[in-house]
Amino acid sequence: MTQNRIESESFSSVDAAWLHMDRPTNLAVITGVITFSGQMDVQRLKDTLARRMLIHKRFLQRVREPDHRLGLPRWELDPNFDIDRHIQTISLPDPADQDALQGLVGEMMSQPLDLDRPLWVFYVVDNYLQGSALICRLHHCIADGLALVQVLLATADLDPDAEWNEPLPEPEEEEDNLLEQFFWPAVRVARTIGKTWRVAENLVQEGFDTLVHPRRLRSAAHFSKDATLALGKLLLIGPDRRTGLRGKCGISKRVVWSSYISLEEIKRIGYLMGGTVNDILLSALTGAFRRYLEDRGETIDGLNIRGILPVNLRPPEELDQMGNRFGLVFLSLPVGTHDPLKRLVTLKRRMNAIKDTPEAVVAFGILGAIGLSPTQVEDIIVSIFGLKGTAVITNVPGPRQPLYFAGQKIETLMFWVPTPANLAVGVSIISYAGQVILGVTTDEGLIPDPENILRSFYDELEFLKHWGRPSSSSVDRRQPGSTAPAPDVTGRLASVEPVSAEVHLAPEAAMCQALTRSGRPCKNRALPGQTTCHVHRDLTIGDNLR
Repeated sequence: MTQNRIESESFSSVDAAWLHMDRPTNLAVITGVITFSGQMDVQRLKDTLARRMLIHKRFLQRVREPDHRLGLPRWELDPNFDIDRHIQTISLPDPADQDALQGLVGEMMSQPLDLDRPLWVFYVVDNYLQGSALICRLHHCIADGLALVQVLLATADLDPDAEWNEPLPEPEEEEDNLLEQFFWPAVRVARTIGKTWRVAENLVQEGFDTLVHPRRLRSAAHFSKDATLALGKLLLIGPDRRTGLRGKCGISKRVVWSSYISLEEIKRIGYLMGGTVNDILLSALTGAFRRYLEDRGETIDGLNIRGILPVNLRPPEELDQMGNRFGLVFLSLPVGTHDPLKRLVTLKRRMNAIKDTPEAVVAFGILGAIGLSPTQVEDIIVSIFGLKGTAVITNVPGPRQPLYFAGQKIETLMFWVPTPANLAVGVSIISYAGQVILGVTTDEGLIPDPENILRSFYDELEFLKHWGRPSSSSVDRRQPGSTAPAPDVTGRLASVEPVSAEVHLAPEAAMCQALTRSGRPCKNRALPGQTTCHVHRDLTIGDNLR
């Protein structure tokens, strides 16, 4: 392994905040799972990572804390780095299926990484189904999810026989800049807004955008004024409603992930209902939380719970740089809204309001301040902010086409971000090759059955799929939970709740199923044989939202 020119460098304050968020009950570690149809060649995997991933010096560096924890930690080159310590081979117990792999991943989420070594480790599972799997664990202080996806893209190939033994590139060089240890990154980020809206447009799945930072902060004056208001709002947010999804966390975790869901199908639902891919997925997830809490006998009418959503703050030219460049926003989820269209419109309105504020940039600055605080102060601040939400909800757009990793075709790609403080629920969504997959991680003591949240998510999507179809005698127009039999399209529909008079379905004399620019249902009648009116007939997916 070639020696790095930079032997030691300071943490950014935001990365330091994530380093110190580790708790025995909630580790600040990103966990990923990649499955393959064939057997992984471990030596080829090591060689591929050495030549493509280890060009980023973060994967060669360990953490050195300052004396008495005064000041920022530093990254230093591990003089005893050995890739064999970071790539291990393990086997699943019979039947070595998805349940067994999910159980293993859940167990690993409770195991801290070795702080005396670079903070990452990969496990090759050599007997998953008829193929293999790779469990990836990386500390959040190394980088955020978007950066790590870019690392994956650079490590993978479009061809299983692609050349993989090219020479090692020179490691990148970075400068320490004390001005970037506090709020300067937030100001710098705000200045790049015009370049970063729809940042993933040319790199990842069309129609599946990450949340990006505010659109209208065009000047330092606007930023200063709006940031002050946003800071006050964030500080004044009270604790979230106490439900079965919140409580004091233990050490053990549970993990589940879905089968693949067609991205085109979600786009179609979004077109008919007037929402983006993210709108539909968030609405289905909100409905899943509703079903889950209702099944536990909780009162949900009028209930709102907050999701904590990461918001990308990276300009396009910095997508592949290590470190954390994202803010956090609090989105109120209308769990108590029964009508799926009202729920969708409410979520869309709330998301649009967030996009027009600097809350994410301000939260980024707060993370920087936390990273500069003494450990005791950081613990208090993180705990307070953890009480303001119920679940971390993140999406990362993945590659558009199938990829090969060390010669093996990637079949499934999934990840989970940490749930800091006492947050008991983490939901991750990623797209890959025209499909979407959803993963849920929960605290086992509070929520031992995350598969029921996942099942409810399937049910919500299935209902939206039929609800959004044009009226016909063969289309199911029931409300969620109607006791009448439902068409079994995926085999995943479960029992649903009684019909509520609150819901107003489109009349059989087909009305336009698009939304107006203001987010209200169009009042025009649809053209004969179509689902939209003369105004909306030429719209492509998502155009009615612009």
